[in-house]
Amino acid sequence: MRRYETISIIRPNVGEDEVTAISQRTTGIIEGKGGSILKVDNWGLKKLAYPIKKELQGYYVYTVYAAVPAAVTEMERIFKIDDKVLKFMTIKLQDVYTPDPEVAEEPAEDVTADVAEVAEQEDNTTETED
Repeated sequence: MRRYETISIIRPNVGEDEVTAISQRTTGIIEGKGGSILKVDNWGLKKLAYPIKKELQGYYVYTVYAAVPAAVTEMERIFKIDDKVLKFMTIKLQDVYTPDPEVAEEPAEDVTADVAEVAEQEDNTTETED
């Protein structure tokens, strides 16, 4: 299995129930092909950077999962057929994914804190050099 993330943008006029139904259908496709859902995050209604199919807003759904490439192909085929999905993008995060329940993913906040510490150390270094 490989690890993927998919961001899908759904039409704003469909409502929360339909967004949940599309998310559950996506989950069903992935799990039906032997994959597993790692994270589903509904980002809600957001303004689009540019009009897509004459829409200015859309519901964003972020999904991280482990699956075989056939599951991703099937999910994207369903997205292309469904008129409620404005746009989607799938990115492969890992070529080989082995689930390890003991090791949890580090939250993004920790990475941001580390970057801030490094930047602060660099600022201190440049100040002492002057």
